[in-house]
Amino acid sequence: MKSHGSESDGHTDVLSGIVRMFLNSNLSIILIIFSMIIGIAALLLTPREEDPQIVVPLADIYVQFPGHAASEVEQLVATPLERMLSQIDGVEYVYSMSQDDQATITVRFYVGEDRERSLVKLFKKLNENADAISPGVTSWVMKPVEIDDVPIVTFALKGANDDNLSLRRIAEELVERLSVVPQVSRASIIGGLPRTIHINLQTAELRSHLLSIQDVLSAVDGANSTQPAGTFVRDDNSIHVAAGGALRSAEDLRNLVVGVFDERPVFLKDVASVVDGAVEVTSYVRHGWGPARHFESHAGSPGTRIGSHGHATSDLEAHENDADSQSAVTIAISKQKGANAVEVARQAIAEAERLRSEVLPDDVQLIVTRNSGLTANHKVNELVEALGVAIVIVVLLLTIGLGWREAVIVAVAVPVVFGLTLAVNLMFGYTINRVTLFALILALGLLVDDPIVDVENIARHFHDRKKATRRIVLDAVAEIRPPLISATLAVIVSFLPMFFITGMMGPYMSPMALNVPVAMLMSMVVAFTITPWLTYQMLKKHYPNEERGLSASDATDGAKSHVLEEAYDPEVVKQTWLYRFFRPLMVPLLKTRLRAITFLVFIFALTVAAAEWARCGWCR
Repeated sequence: MKSHGSESDGHTDVLSGIVRMFLNSNLSIILIIFSMIIGIAALLLTPREEDPQIVVPLADIYVQFPGHAASEVEQLVATPLERMLSQIDGVEYVYSMSQDDQATITVRFYVGEDRERSLVKLFKKLNENADAISPGVTSWVMKPVEIDDVPIVTFALKGANDDNLSLRRIAEELVERLSVVPQVSRASIIGGLPRTIHINLQTAELRSHLLSIQDVLSAVDGANSTQPAGTFVRDDNSIHVAAGGALRSAEDLRNLVVGVFDERPVFLKDVASVVDGAVEVTSYVRHGWGPARHFESHAGSPGTRIGSHGHATSDLEAHENDADSQSAVTIAISKQKGANAVEVARQAIAEAERLRSEVLPDDVQLIVTRNSGLTANHKVNELVEALGVAIVIVVLLLTIGLGWREAVIVAVAVPVVFGLTLAVNLMFGYTINRVTLFALILALGLLVDDPIVDVENIARHFHDRKKATRRIVLDAVAEIRPPLISATLAVIVSFLPMFFITGMMGPYMSPMALNVPVAMLMSMVVAFTITPWLTYQMLKKHYPNEERGLSASDATDGAKSHVLEEAYDPEVVKQTWLYRFFRPLMVPLLKTRLRAITFLVFIFALTVAAAEWARCGWCR
């Protein structure tokens, strides 16, 4: 049986020209080096996160409606606002919570809606309907909420004396300094007792001095303000004059004149007691150690104490005599959108270590209780290691099936393809996370198909013709080009629908919808550029070869005239276990056209049923 080469008899097409160009030059070396460089750069520069970015525009609206009970707030404020805000295009849900004197309305847009545009819509709707809001509403505040508001690093401050007021003031100083760390979007405090000055008015004293509560409030408000009074010039100096002065201490407040009685000034201390202390306790934050307190910790890991000299020390060494649970204050650090969680967490912990010796007393402990950056980096590194193990397994299997030279040729294609794919990820704004790396591991089993087919067919041609030439390489590549392109496009088309998945699963599927098709496309590029050149360079030593380059006319003439002997003997093929296993299965299906069509319709029906079941499963 004879078969002609797969080159067109009319002319050499563009793809053959590309293969020939790489065969006759060292452009493959440049492409390999280039892909490796940009791949390493993309791996280092792309932000690392634990999970993909989920864009869900969300905003809380805090409405003040003083003097009304919760039921009235719900009827007059919350319900009308819910109905009005649900009319905004792109809004999925509107929630509200009503309580005495105020209401909180939460507006959530569909996943994937543009955040800035959604907030503009919300703000515009509120302003357009300001006249429809109940007249008793004194003010409203809109606060956007996004996924990056979730803290990536938290610290616990605790001291030996359980002084929540002092811990809170220390935490306030730390927050001011930690908020300037690059790419930190928010630094907040949870727990502790904020400092406040309590004014406890005495009703009998107010009556005896003919004063009202409003008189006292007006006096305090008027005294606790400063207004510019003008500027004048004297002796070539410009002097600014200010009227009034802010109250600086509780003693200033005690000596504040709040009225006049019997031609004598009435001080605030005459009608009220002034106490400089903490606010009333409304919540508690405590820190304690569980059964895993003696684990092996390292700098930056949750449970690590930042030492008194800026060193991270093990809790086993530093807290052997600590109580099981102590009052604490939590400092939460959130990152900016698109920032590298690993780098932000590292810088925040490094800054906390530096501030430990400057701000914290010796008896106050600063403990890292959460480090999402460390967790994200650890999981990403684990998946990178799994990716490396998968590559090694693929190379070993190829070595057994094809030989070590062919395995090396295919192995070179893997980092090249992944380097180009990671660069595309960086260009499109994707982060390195669990889903991205899972997509790359999934693509590993697919992207090696094109180089394997390429190498195997070229090696087969070398073996059958008993020589290795560039023209043979071109013939071998052209022979498998149509099925190779078709198979690649089929895989790409099968993954593209993931781009159109909506809801919360959309952001999780989009990295797969991008990475797998890009990896397959890059694999096809490698199969037409690097793989033929590298196969020729590594296998030509075992066969007689031509040293001259392959011209376009040589390729065309060789495609026209060369006759290829059949690679396999049918009788030999029939003796293989694979043939004996599949022939009884395939012959009944292919015996008549009706059976073949029936089988295809049955498979299609099963596919539709599986898709419908999956859809109903998601609905549940």
